Amino acid sequence: MSGAGGVLGPDSFRRIAGGALELRGADGVEVLLMHESGGLTRFANSEIHQSIAREDTGLRVRVVKSGHVGVAASNEATPEGALAAARSALEMAEVVAADPQWPGLAPPAPAPDVDRFFEDTASASPAMRADAVAQLIGACAPDCRAAGAYETIAVELGLANSEGQFCWAPSTLASLTTVVSGPDGGSGFAEVFAGSTGPIDAGAIGRTANEKAVGSASPRALDAGTYTVVLEPAATATLVGFLAWVGFAGRAYIEGRSCFDGKEGRQVAAPSVSIWDDGTDPRTLGVPFDFEGTPKQRVDLVGDGVFRGVVYDRRTGKEAGRPSTGHGLPSPNPEGPFPLHLFMGTGDATVEEMVRSTERGLLVTRFHYSNIVNPMESSITGMTRDGTFLIEHGEVVGPVRNLRFTQSILGALSSVSMVGREAHLASEFFFSASRVPALKVDEFHFSGVSDH
Repeated sequence: MSGAGGVLGPDSFRRIAGGALELRGADGVEVLLMHESGGLTRFANSEIHQSIAREDTGLRVRVVKSGHVGVAASNEATPEGALAAARSALEMAEVVAADPQWPGLAPPAPAPDVDRFFEDTASASPAMRADAVAQLIGACAPDCRAAGAYETIAVELGLANSEGQFCWAPSTLASLTTVVSGPDGGSGFAEVFAGSTGPIDAGAIGRTANEKAVGSASPRALDAGTYTVVLEPAATATLVGFLAWVGFAGRAYIEGRSCFDGKEGRQVAAPSVSIWDDGTDPRTLGVPFDFEGTPKQRVDLVGDGVFRGVVYDRRTGKEAGRPSTGHGLPSPNPEGPFPLHLFMGTGDATVEEMVRSTERGLLVTRFHYSNIVNPMESSITGMTRDGTFLIEHGEVVGPVRNLRFTQSILGALSSVSMVGREAHLASEFFFSASRVPALKVDEFHFSGVSDH
């Protein structure tokens, strides 16, 4: 594995970290390595306009002395660079106030053995990405224009500390995203997000986005109000991703800022809704330990519509009297732990069956420009985009102009009446992905309309 696809390898990381672990005068030292290499091909107006390659290596060294904690970062990935960063962190620790909630460094514990490194993705060339983009563009109608990006990345994460914990794992990510613009205001979106380039069928992605672009031409205006909606997986991912932000983080829950505050064991969604986080599941992305070196665990967050719990890192776990669930982010950070590998349970319906069962409603491809309105109410707002269609009497009858929604996420999940039988991987936030199905939601509130 060492050196493959731009990966440094565990032996190199152990040698680099060893420099910092030799630091004298500290009670504890932790070294976090984040190395990323990859390529990005961007296209617009059905032409490639940018192809780049990049590689970056970062070290973050955390030092503790008598309860005082210092952190320093460096891009010098050598034993000497790590030691220099450790000395800077020690100097910082000697001048900052003691941390009364310091939970200590992670003890030795083996992380699950999960192979998420694909050589085809790590070694993907600009020519390979360009060929795929050409297939995507070739699948579009002559009067449609495609824009988007094809990215292939190899990431390795390593953590070593003076307690004896040592973790290292590589992973890869491939994503091809496009928005196709058609005549008379039509637009369509499609995306595949995977660990390998293998599942990416560029022609199919182009055909899907093109079909939505052609079908959404000349949209009609529709009044704001409450509608039944059929949400495709990309739209579902927005709801689940923001729910993680406002509800599933241990920091917000301990401080009473979570939308689940006081709701443990209570029904918060329809019985058909189950959500969990599992960084060890082979169907998701990333590495099997967190940024503190704690092995990741499956955490059931909502089961059969009942709120079960939240995720913890070492600090919030200590405050809550619970063990870390392996969801720590790089320290220091103001957010606390975060679930990066969310899953929503599937059902037995297809999108076509959801549409046929709808007397009047909307088929939504995705949301965009979404943001939080009231975290305690799990309320967010945003716009529909790239394919919004009116459903009447069980059929899609035509495109409609985009609408602004303002909706409680838990309110929407409480109104779920059908769940898709297939789940797809989608990313709402950086470095996280959710595997979610399509949903039929009986009541979804749109608060405004758009002129396009």
